[in-house]
Amino acid sequence: MELKDYQQRVIQNIEQYLETLERIPDLAKAFKDYWDNKGAIGMDAYKNTVQGVPHVCTKVPTAGGKTFIAVNALAPIFSSLTKYNPKRGKLVVWLVPSTTILDQTVKALSSPEHPYRKRLDQLFGNNRVAVYEKKDLLMDAGFSRDSATEQLSIVVMSFDSFRTRNKDGRKIYQENSYLASFITNRDEQDYVLPDTDSSALINVIRQLRPVVVVDESHNAESELSVDMLQNLNAD
Repeated sequence: MELKDYQQRVIQNIEQYLETLERIPDLAKAFKDYWDNKGAIGMDAYKNTVQGVPHVCTKVPTAGGKTFIAVNALAPIFSSLTKYNPKRGKLVVWLVPSTTILDQTVKALSSPEHPYRKRLDQLFGNNRVAVYEKKDLLMDAGFSRDSATEQLSIVVMSFDSFRTRNKDGRKIYQENSYLASFITNRDEQDYVLPDTDSSALINVIRQLRPVVVVDESHNAESELSVDMLQNLNAD
């Protein structure tokens, strides 16, 4: 499965924006410079939804292949990030709005014969991509500090995964011995959220500074959703 012309242009635009960010670290100035160079007129100011974290929003028609675009965007994003830290892990938190979409996304990204998975294997290498659900990371699913460094790890979660008002949502904030390999020197634990253990899944995610993909991101602009995104400590 190859990118269609308009999808390829989206990836090229993302690559150009990443190059602008490398040249101009200030997010608002980089955004303005990018659009000025394209001759855009009347652009709104940069929307700094999650403070200090660059974000892009791709808009395509229904059935326009937004998931395939997201899959292809991961390679240039991580290529840019690893210029600053070659040893950084490659963790993606892929957020979806419903259980139905979660199941569909996990299946598509995991199935060896699916075009999305084939593309991931092409971009990151065979046997170097792992797809998880939250329940996998809460248990012993082979996710460790070493695997997080050596492979692309994609964890697909629903927004409700982070809601602490229910028992299942609270598990992400609780101590977890399965994730003990991620515990670092206490002096280096500035990523740990208050009143949580450093082995909690949320803190492991925060430590790895994930790239966050938000499916239907227009539904993630409430104060609660923004707080959730902020807590992920995205890069």
